[in-house]
Amino acid sequence: MKKTPGQPLLLCAAFVAAVGLTVSASAQSGQQRPNVIIILSDDQGYGDLSAHGNPVLKTPNLDKLRAESIRLTDFHVAPMCTPTRGQLLTGVDALRNGATSVTAGRSLLRPGFPTMAEIFKSNGYRTGIFGKWHLGDSWPNLPQHRGFDEAVYHIGWGVTSLAATWLNDNFDDFFFHNGKLEQYPGYCTDVWFDQGMKWMKERQQRSEPFFLYLPTNAPHGPLWVADKYKRPYQGKGSAGFFGMIANLDENIGRLDEFLRSNGLYDNTIVIFMNDNGGTAGVRTFNAGMREGKTTYYEGGHRAMFFARWPAGGLRPPGDVDALTEVQDVLPTLIELLSLRAPKQAKFDGTSLATLLRGKPDKLSSLQARVLIVQYGQTPAKYEAAVMWNKWRLVKGTELYDLASDPGQQRNVAAEHADVMQKLRAHYDTWWAEVGPRVGEFVPIVIGAPQENPVRLTAVDWADVYCDNTINCLLPGENKNGPWTIEVARAGSYEFALRRWPREADAALTAGLPAVKLTDGEYPAGRAMPIAKARLQIGDYDQTLLVKADDKAVTFTVPLKATAKTRMQTWFYDAQGKELSGAYFVYARRL
Repeated sequence: MKKTPGQPLLLCAAFVAAVGLTVSASAQSGQQRPNVIIILSDDQGYGDLSAHGNPVLKTPNLDKLRAESIRLTDFHVAPMCTPTRGQLLTGVDALRNGATSVTAGRSLLRPGFPTMAEIFKSNGYRTGIFGKWHLGDSWPNLPQHRGFDEAVYHIGWGVTSLAATWLNDNFDDFFFHNGKLEQYPGYCTDVWFDQGMKWMKERQQRSEPFFLYLPTNAPHGPLWVADKYKRPYQGKGSAGFFGMIANLDENIGRLDEFLRSNGLYDNTIVIFMNDNGGTAGVRTFNAGMREGKTTYYEGGHRAMFFARWPAGGLRPPGDVDALTEVQDVLPTLIELLSLRAPKQAKFDGTSLATLLRGKPDKLSSLQARVLIVQYGQTPAKYEAAVMWNKWRLVKGTELYDLASDPGQQRNVAAEHADVMQKLRAHYDTWWAEVGPRVGEFVPIVIGAPQENPVRLTAVDWADVYCDNTINCLLPGENKNGPWTIEVARAGSYEFALRRWPREADAALTAGLPAVKLTDGEYPAGRAMPIAKARLQIGDYDQTLLVKADDKAVTFTVPLKATAKTRMQTWFYDAQGKELSGAYFVYARRL
């Protein structure tokens, strides 16, 4: 089946959040300034690397990068991808910056936190992202609004996210280029690296220092990749998952060759890390850790971190066993590169620059740190991991000593009441700061001139998990929830309620046939007996009849400008039974 592009969003391509940043005069010395590349893989675990002992995977290029890098062997991220991305880009804990979960209205950064891209941009760097964003799907939350000069990305968590472009399948997909939907031939990971290398070459030709962010959607499912990558792993575990990592490894090799052949190798900082604990590879090998993604045990949040900068005067490549966290990356780069940060910027992370330079005093000072890993759709007190050296307090009641029990098999809370008290006290102080705001949602803005119309999806229903295309294809349960919205300008608004995205061009009641894709398929979509549609925004509440061939039900609503309000939709059958909410709403100020 030939792909057709999704409905392009009408975005402002030049907007960059202000946050008090100004361009540094030091940009004039761009030829001498180091470049930065951060590669962030998606759903690859710490054990999904041959150099870490995986008995199945072959990752020669990642192994080579690891051998040439400083390795932080006690480095931690969030147990799911959005909070890791928000923490990486802001240096701030997820519960403080607001991006605490992958869906449910909690994947947006609160205003006022300058991003890594904004800080690099203000210091005279050119900034680019090629890959997965997952920190908001509309203005002012997209990468081109948050400091990136050049942005090629998909929205939602991946190709079968409910928010993503219809019928993307990792091959020859439609991605957004600074807000405009364009088709990119090739496999997704190849596209990200191809576009990134092309962009870096342009920067080099113009003597512009660059910050490149390469957050791949691989090896996150769906596990669709060319047969040549899967074939060596058939019968040895998840062949699709390992095949996606093999392709990623191949691209790491291509990037390394690009840097060397273009004279960029020595003065480019290359950081490789993964975004959460292991997934499809955990049953094959998990490096001795307990459990995987979404959990607060080590397997859920301990991650790889490799940093290479041959000309940077860093300590020799090797392992550094210091407790560190993803929030440390931004303040570390600021110090390493002598960047100026906004005066109002405050980081939960700590600079590791002196540690990377081999200063033993920094290692000793880090031993006093207590770190917290917490994320979630509805974050609750003590649903966290509190870390101090090799101690781990899990969910407020389980205490583990990794020094003697790296697999976290023995709860020693009863024997170490003093450690329990120390870690709980630290957490209590931290929770008193962040806890009062965990119920707040960052609103989705409608009616702004920078983007009109705006497409809202069920991905952002407040505190409801409805994150996958399968939710609208096979609605087996009554899923519904409200959006938190901001009405940017008073006026008359049109709301088009749909079950299917506009590009699917299907009636509300219709089922859809299964679609065979390059590797895998979209299952057939069930019909739904939708007879009525309802929209509620503030005081407005109206229900309209649905005809069998209607592709959308449109409401026209007068609205006042408001910073935050709630909007919800309903689909009913002829007897008035609720079926679901509208999975897609197109909101347009007339």
